[in-house]
Amino acid sequence: MVQTTGSTTGDADELEQKQVLKQYLNETRAALLWKLEGLTEKQARWPLVPSGNNLLGLVKHCANTEIGYFGACFGREWPTPEELLSDQALEDDPQADWYATADESIASIADLYRRAWVFCDETIDMLPLDTVGHVPWWGNREVTLFRIITHVANDITRHAGHADILRELTDRSVGLLPRNTNIPDWQAGEAAVYLDKLKNLADRAGD
Repeated sequence: MVQTTGSTTGDADELEQKQVLKQYLNETRAALLWKLEGLTEKQARWPLVPSGNNLLGLVKHCANTEIGYFGACFGREWPTPEELLSDQALEDDPQADWYATADESIASIADLYRRAWVFCDETIDMLPLDTVGHVPWWGNREVTLFRIITHVANDITRHAGHADILRELTDRSVGLLPRNTNIPDWQAGEAAVYLDKLKNLADRAGD
């Protein structure tokens, strides 16, 4: 059962806090979806590291994660639970939320995440930050909405960092935002010179 205290969702300070929290969370969500743009179904699925991490799987995992934390933990049911991974499915395959099945696509998983975005923001908007919920996979531990927003933002940001690296390994595409690579505007050959510099430093390390 969700518990609330005397604070209200209309409090000016709380509304400002929510705006800041949602800004960081939404920027990270948008970055995750952007990293899928322009990829083929094969590229989006391809595991590029020994752990099997892949771009489409990251977004699927984040969608299921957000729905769980902002849904069941605060007494809200996802409107179409059949499209989420069941406890049994995860018991059969603990990695089931980390890859797309043959029946899923970039479009379907991106759509799921966009709908999750709206659903989760509804939870944030309707409940005070000190609302108490319960996390079943933390031993039904009591948590506040504020803590869950912070936890999820941290988790999603970590995976957005994974996505940065996976996308660069896929097609050398880098960027913080569509119009901001967040790296120097190198001219022809300058990136290679920089890379060689780092390799030389690494070769000499410890000598």
